[in-house]
Amino acid sequence: MSRSKKRKKRRLNYPRIFLAIFILVLIIFGITNLFSKKDTTQTADTSNQETVPVVEEKPNITIQLSAIGDVMCHSQNFKDAYNSKTKKYDFSHVFTEIKEHLSSSDITIGNLETTFAGADRGYSGYPTFNTPSALGDALKDIGVDVLSTANNHSIDKGYSGIVSTLDALDKIGIEHMGTYRSEEDQDKILIKDVNGIKFAFLSYTYGTNGIPVPKGKSYCINLIDKDLIKEHIKKAKDENVDVICVNMHWGDEYKLKQNSTQEDLADFLFENGVDIILGSHPHVLEPMEKRTIELEDGTTKDGFVIYSLGNFVSGQVIENTKNTIILDLKITKNGETGAITIDSVDYTPLYMYDKGAGKSQRYKLLDIKSAMKAYENKEKGSISSATYKTIKSELSKINKIMKMEEK
Repeated sequence: MSRSKKRKKRRLNYPRIFLAIFILVLIIFGITNLFSKKDTTQTADTSNQETVPVVEEKPNITIQLSAIGDVMCHSQNFKDAYNSKTKKYDFSHVFTEIKEHLSSSDITIGNLETTFAGADRGYSGYPTFNTPSALGDALKDIGVDVLSTANNHSIDKGYSGIVSTLDALDKIGIEHMGTYRSEEDQDKILIKDVNGIKFAFLSYTYGTNGIPVPKGKSYCINLIDKDLIKEHIKKAKDENVDVICVNMHWGDEYKLKQNSTQEDLADFLFENGVDIILGSHPHVLEPMEKRTIELEDGTTKDGFVIYSLGNFVSGQVIENTKNTIILDLKITKNGETGAITIDSVDYTPLYMYDKGAGKSQRYKLLDIKSAMKAYENKEKGSISSATYKTIKSELSKINKIMKMEEK
């Protein structure tokens, strides 16, 4: 028999194997439990920490402000608007070509240089204006939101004329500033939230054509007075507005450049916190400026002034009184800092076209560039060659005056 056959068969030691397996299980369980405790501790520690709020980034807000010039109404204007069949006044035909432009703006502001004193007072043109309130309806229809009512024709029909005008505007739905029914009303600042940008609107005039302000009713109109203006600016600031916009009725009639008084007042307004100044009274366009204004803390902000927007609606025929513009300002509020910037200044040149006495729908505001393009493309119903030549000349004048300066 071989030696290998003589060996005894080895037997497995099961108790030792079971013991080894048991120890291995204990080790694995211990390690797993250790890591589990660490995770729990870490979770507990995290839960005890302060929760950091998630700050959402506020987007910038950009709006378009449009401004128009003097809304006047001479006798020939309201006679043109009268419909003998309906015995009513309708001014809508004057604005058909520019309605879409103003309606698309976020806010439109103008200067109402007439009164709505009522038919019983008799409608009249220069020198003491009283206009059918249908003109206000037409302005509302094209998108006018705010009208300045402080100018040299505000008291043409006395204090009662002021009240009737304000009543008419309230009924129409156009907001206003510059003339008032009471001292309490004068103390209130017109504030409008325009898509998240808070505007304050103020308005002042150099005088009232020699017509005395009614005794005991000095509150009925804002005259240019630096103390009064500073008081109103302070009230606007107390309301935490973003933009202060002021309409100033000032300057010399029919002059194409501002005078030193206008410049001094503009400096005063900017120094006291005004952002935008819209001028009226000369009945012709005057230059505009964009300013960089240094504040007390050393920071800067944008400022803008146009010394005169000219006429928007009128029957005047003096040179340069029939050309005008729609002014467009693109204004942005920084979502994080609240800072206001005037990103762009643009304008649409207009011309008050007059078909002549006795013609139906005699007056119409032409968008000069659109009218010229229609003529050049030989579109049906476009202007005559004589009118084309006229408005081309007026466009040149407008562009020369409106060349913006920066300071």
